[in-house]
Amino acid sequence: MNQDRENEGFIRFYRKVTMPASALNFQHLYYFWMVAREGGISHASNALDVSPSTISAQVGQLERAMSVKLFHRVGRNLRLTDVGHVALRYAEEIFTLGSEMSHAIRGWHTRGPVLLQVGIADAVPKLVATRLLRPALAELPEVKLLCREGRPDRLAAELALHHFDVLLLDSPLDPGLPVRTYSRPLAEWPLAFFGTPALTAERSADFPASLESAPLLVPTAGSAIRRQVDRFFEDHGIQGRLVGEFEDSGLMKTFSETGAGLFPAPAGLAQELERQHGVALLGVLDDYTVSYFAITVERHLEHPAVAAICRAGAEGKEALASPSARGGHRV
Repeated sequence: MNQDRENEGFIRFYRKVTMPASALNFQHLYYFWMVAREGGISHASNALDVSPSTISAQVGQLERAMSVKLFHRVGRNLRLTDVGHVALRYAEEIFTLGSEMSHAIRGWHTRGPVLLQVGIADAVPKLVATRLLRPALAELPEVKLLCREGRPDRLAAELALHHFDVLLLDSPLDPGLPVRTYSRPLAEWPLAFFGTPALTAERSADFPASLESAPLLVPTAGSAIRRQVDRFFEDHGIQGRLVGEFEDSGLMKTFSETGAGLFPAPAGLAQELERQHGVALLGVLDDYTVSYFAITVERHLEHPAVAAICRAGAEGKEALASPSARGGHRV
């Protein structure tokens, strides 16, 4: 019955919205949905505490408005027609989303679960995303994360439709995109190179000149890390030996574990990389930095989890002074 009351609230919301006369009547749809879900008019009547004649009339009006038959009689029972089954699928989605909306909105202002929908650009390393989302989990233990990866332009399109609460990107969005957004800096780290202890030991002398002819595993073109790597090699006239390019930063690190090559990553992740992948820090390039941003469609943040993430960034909790692994050179 609690679910029914939530759905009735959803209907009342829609009834207040001005719609053309030909638009779908959601109250009629709701009664149809209840009849189909409860298995008949009498059961729906009991569940809703509404007379059977009222429910029958409402369903009849829906059928006339749509010019279809949603039920046919089999003896004393009602059975969905083929069109009725199609209508039921859409009704299920409509009223389920309505219930989710109610829970999500209430969750912002109560101690209930808070859903945080995050779009993460392919180019953002998973360890970076984890670090940037950590303040939301720490401040709001009841938060529930829903994370999806994709290209920034596609994520921006879904952000505009409010399919995401926030995006995590390695650069602000292109101002030419038809989406008005706000970019908030979260973290900035210098670029560093990592590899197996054996490989970094071979190249530890005279860093960064030791990167000449070194086997390299790098992100694909377009990411902030790759742009800084290319800029560094061009500025210093150094030629590395490109072994592989990767869209997935996790796969790049897995290859590095085998000794296939050195890889670039933000220096602030050094401890996590050392612990999770068994790699060592070769050196840090202080003049070549990578930054990460939270992108929202709101100037004033209302979602508590997004606010926690952005507040941590503004307070510098993920700044250049992040702890680094043992060893390594700084240039």
